[in-house]
Amino acid sequence: MKTLGALCGAVTLMLLALSPGAVAADRADYALPSLATQEALRDSTLERRIEQLLPSLMRRAGIDVWLLIAREYNDDPVLQTFLPARWPTARRRTILLIHDRGPEAGLETLAFARYPVGRFKAAWDPEAEPDQWAALAAKLEALDPRVVAVNRSENFALADGLSSTEYAQLAAALSPALRGRLASAEPLAVGWLETRLPEERARHGEAVALAHALLAEGLSSAVVTPGETRTDDLAWWFLEALRDRGLTSWFHPSVSVQRVGVTDESGEAKSLYNVVIEPGDLVHVDFGLRYLGLYTDTQQMAYVLPPGVDRAPPWLAAAMARGNRLQDLLTNAFRTGRSGNAVLRAALGAAAAEGLGGAIYTHPLGLHGHAAGPTIGMWDQQGGVPGPGDYPLYPNTAYAIELYASYAPPPWGGQRVRIKLEEDAFFDGEAVTYLDGRQTAFHLIRSP
Repeated sequence: MKTLGALCGAVTLMLLALSPGAVAADRADYALPSLATQEALRDSTLERRIEQLLPSLMRRAGIDVWLLIAREYNDDPVLQTFLPARWPTARRRTILLIHDRGPEAGLETLAFARYPVGRFKAAWDPEAEPDQWAALAAKLEALDPRVVAVNRSENFALADGLSSTEYAQLAAALSPALRGRLASAEPLAVGWLETRLPEERARHGEAVALAHALLAEGLSSAVVTPGETRTDDLAWWFLEALRDRGLTSWFHPSVSVQRVGVTDESGEAKSLYNVVIEPGDLVHVDFGLRYLGLYTDTQQMAYVLPPGVDRAPPWLAAAMARGNRLQDLLTNAFRTGRSGNAVLRAALGAAAAEGLGGAIYTHPLGLHGHAAGPTIGMWDQQGGVPGPGDYPLYPNTAYAIELYASYAPPPWGGQRVRIKLEEDAFFDGEAVTYLDGRQTAFHLIRSP
């Protein structure tokens, strides 16, 4: 394995602008803008999300008042997405109130806290009313909303951020009439988390381009020396490569190999971890990074050429084609308003009709890695996922198209392998588009 310093010494180019697509020609070499610029970008994007997305999302959900409540270091994941870039956590008790006053007047955004919170104006004067809850209750009485939505959800952990203590204190502070109007903000919270602005879509594409470039470098003989490099060495290389670019992963990369003659109980090739990568292996990497507030989640595969061989064997193309075909059958099943479970059924039915074996376990992607939105199968729930799988697809949302197709390479004597792929894509309400293309051929790692 080459030394990390030599591999990363070429990392010198910077993003010269913040406009979508402003990336260096060599995608593996671009780096983040300054911290001050990142802060300005994050705060300006948040302002546009509130102005351009939130009113329609509130009306779609039928919610006129949304409360987001958390205490310091016990954050609500949705409230975190409303905090200014300089706030790593809620302070003391932070209560944000969002009131939809209608299409003409727009949103009223208030903070019942000791401090203003970004665009949320301070609405509580502790000197005049020492009781924070009483101040909030008085405002709600004046607004007389139809629904007071709070972040409680049985189906989505990300929409379930209101602690039991805070909920009990809120309910105790409200009049019986207002208490009866408390409702789950689940459809609004999920809609807020999953919906992207055009500029976020473009930025997400930049993030995936960087992930793809790092995967192409990592799955090459520039990094892997067959017979010497261990799978764990390669996983650590990805983390170090991110660190050198000022980025982090949201999970530890997973690197494994499938090897001829090594099977599990079902007779399929067994995924081997923490082993030396050898000629003839199929190498699989699962890798996800954080980039300017957005997450990627990508899985790609490589083949290790035997010594003296510089061309891919013909069966590799057939194997990848099966994985790509299953991706197509899945994305062709996307429809606005169709539930994740319905998409799963349609895709698996189409795959069965073509004799295409495998499994689908696709999830939303965006402000989180395993993000809020419709779940489209899990590896151990191919019959559907009650709750998250019943949620419908909406436009302007992103997904990690994650699955595997089964294939028996002729030289492997009938032993089946899994072509495990995951590519990040965007659904505009009509069609699914990969944010930076997808893998259509195995990476090739040459042996010395």
